[in-house]
Amino acid sequence: MAFIPYSRQQVDDDDIAAVTAVLRSEFLTQGPQQPLFEAEFAAAHGVAHAVAVSNATVALHLACLAMGVGPGSRVWTSPNSFLASANCALYCGAQVDFVDIDAHTRNMSASALAHKLEQAEREGTLPQVVIPVDFAGLPADLREMRALADRYGFRILEDASHATGARYLGLPVGSAWADASVFSFHAVKIVTTAEGGMVTTQDPALAERVRLLRSHGMVREAAQMEQVPEGPWVYEQQALGYNARMTELQAALGRSQLRRLPQMHAHREALAERYDGLLAALPLRRPARRADRLSSWHLYAVEIDAARCAVPRARVFQALRDAQIGVNVHYIPIHTQPYYRRLGFRPGQFPAAEAYYAQALSLPLFPMLSDGEQDHVVATLAKALQA
Repeated sequence: MAFIPYSRQQVDDDDIAAVTAVLRSEFLTQGPQQPLFEAEFAAAHGVAHAVAVSNATVALHLACLAMGVGPGSRVWTSPNSFLASANCALYCGAQVDFVDIDAHTRNMSASALAHKLEQAEREGTLPQVVIPVDFAGLPADLREMRALADRYGFRILEDASHATGARYLGLPVGSAWADASVFSFHAVKIVTTAEGGMVTTQDPALAERVRLLRSHGMVREAAQMEQVPEGPWVYEQQALGYNARMTELQAALGRSQLRRLPQMHAHREALAERYDGLLAALPLRRPARRADRLSSWHLYAVEIDAARCAVPRARVFQALRDAQIGVNVHYIPIHTQPYYRRLGFRPGQFPAAEAYYAQALSLPLFPMLSDGEQDHVVATLAKALQA
């Protein structure tokens, strides 16, 4: 059987036609496709404003800046995430800390957050921004976190990079609870623009600040200028911004992909349900499900149950790779990375995240995965767990 990756982009003829049409148009960047993609993404996620940028790391960075994060600020996030969820605050000169995860959902624990906030209030070290992560596409406990944010005065920047199309308490992720949400369109994500990201918010001032920062901090509209322009060629730099624009090619691909979001999500959901059944008898902890939220199923991450299986995770991982199955591990806890250790973090600080990582495996999950390929993954995994 051919190599089965843990994820793979789905690009069809409509996607190719959309990109080809842009290549034949007058605009390769800063044309009509980006604002159309923003409007369609906002509508799909039930939010007033969506701002497209070059990638989700940039989206996190610009959203932090738009929320006023800078030197002296404190930002907390989950240790169970990709590096960007914490790095974005460091780019702004802020201090970063972590809140341990819930062992079942693998998301930031609302109770651990509440406990840490109580202590921080006593010590005068409350965060300015908290970045919960919708790990694997399962929305975090945003209602509880919103109540804590209102009590303690911090803002919520939801890292929904895995969660395009997910739903929480009957609403699309990105529409409520958080002050802003960030989505990723990397090649292996739910919707892809090859690289790309989006910031959604109900706050018009925050959205306008992100728009300003994504294009050099520059404005061209006379109504937004601080001085009366002497002619239509005049532009003003009003902030220290970046070149973080999304190209027309990316936006056209994103628009085409977004039209298939319901079908792609249905395929992922069906594959996840099938995994649930096929894996039920194996010594594994399967992904959490919650009645009040719908995962986007970006990942299907399991944990080897060490109490029922003595085979080391590394051996299971290698057995699957040897069988041409591209399992992966998401994620190495951020605070254990050498860079973060030099900032003072150490193993043992966030035990739930570390315990999850020690036994985690991400199994192949993408819309084109066939039943036969999924059966092969499960049979190979079952054999490896018995070795």
